[in-house]
Amino acid sequence: MSDKAPGKHELDSIEIASRDEISALQLEQLKWTLGHVYKNVRHYRDAFNKAGVHPDDLRQLSDLAKFPFATKDDLRRSYPFDMFAVPREHVVRVHASSGTTGKPTVVGYTKRDIDTWAGLMARCIRAAGGRAGDIVHVAYGYGLFTGGLGAHYGAEKLGCTVIPMSGGQTARQVQLIQDFKPDIIMVTPSYMLAIADEFDHQGINPRESSLRIGLHGAEPWTNAMRAEIEGRFDMDAVDLYGLSEILGPGVSSECIETKDGLHIWEDHFYPEIIDPVTGEVVEDGEQGELVFTSLTKEAFPIVRYRTRDLTRLLPGTARSMRRMEKITGRSDDMLIIRGVNLFPSQIEELILRDGHLSPHYVLEVYRRDRLDALDVVVESRPDLKPYDEHTKRACAAKLSQDIKAYIGVTAGVRVVDVNTIERSIGKAQRIVDLRPKL
Repeated sequence: MSDKAPGKHELDSIEIASRDEISALQLEQLKWTLGHVYKNVRHYRDAFNKAGVHPDDLRQLSDLAKFPFATKDDLRRSYPFDMFAVPREHVVRVHASSGTTGKPTVVGYTKRDIDTWAGLMARCIRAAGGRAGDIVHVAYGYGLFTGGLGAHYGAEKLGCTVIPMSGGQTARQVQLIQDFKPDIIMVTPSYMLAIADEFDHQGINPRESSLRIGLHGAEPWTNAMRAEIEGRFDMDAVDLYGLSEILGPGVSSECIETKDGLHIWEDHFYPEIIDPVTGEVVEDGEQGELVFTSLTKEAFPIVRYRTRDLTRLLPGTARSMRRMEKITGRSDDMLIIRGVNLFPSQIEELILRDGHLSPHYVLEVYRRDRLDALDVVVESRPDLKPYDEHTKRACAAKLSQDIKAYIGVTAGVRVVDVNTIERSIGKAQRIVDLRPKL
């Protein structure tokens, strides 16, 4: 067990409660949530009535499967405030998605919701090994994106000193880390590696920085990338999960003593795993799409929200609450190349096996002879010089062979120079779709 693990006296009692106690609390809270949305949100009232169900039909947890799903399209159709379950004047803050594929999804919070969010983020930071008095460098974006303010309020709630840096200005990120000497950094895993590259560019060894813990979320990332981050910084890289429709960051977190999956804070969120095609609930341990129902949210409760994230539920280890395995990808990020399904994370794992290649990559999908085709564009590592064209071609051929052998897809591979691929200060954009628009 890590020496950063909290003692039992530091934990909330519900974190180590029995399964029966957790389930009883969830049933009580689910009944309240269903009644709350049925009374106050027209969308849910209409959807429940159409499905022939009523909040009174929930007598045990498994009865939730009778109720209809909510989707991102439902939220967009309710833009901006029609999904709120309290009068607008009781909403003290609004966040929203980027809206890059349509209208943004808008979420609201009452004062109690904000307090709950801060408490759950504090729980996440503590689970990751953070303590009161630590300095926390927040490099998630602030503004309508939930990452920056969610991390900020949680760190303050725990009693930490917060550096509200936000994203971007990578050289300044390194300067402040060197000058302020934070213990913890909260940032997307892909941007963490961009910060590592900037350390190298400035001739500073990132392993000698003050950072001892990183909380990384907002995008899927592999255990291979965890090893990359931990190796370059000599720190613990801990997974953090959330999404604005459910709360923001703070829905679940890994515990530093195990780092074996994200414990879901089941006193506030009820998870299900469904078959993404049929919508049927599957047993714990089976892979599928993650669905969440909020249990305590006032302004923006959500019932059976389809996240599109693919994972499975596992028993608790460091906490009583169930774990979700690291997100392997999203059902809407899955590529089908000549009949073979693949996710960016599968390519990432193969890239990180080669010491000549960096984790900075994109997948270009295009149309060739009326069929979809794939090119992988990946950067060489900045610390491997000289990096000649012969070595690049050899690495490209090896990665192409590995993709064919392990995934079953024929892909072109181009190894490019350092800083060729655009860096993202938020969620990494791994897929570039070059196919003609229909």
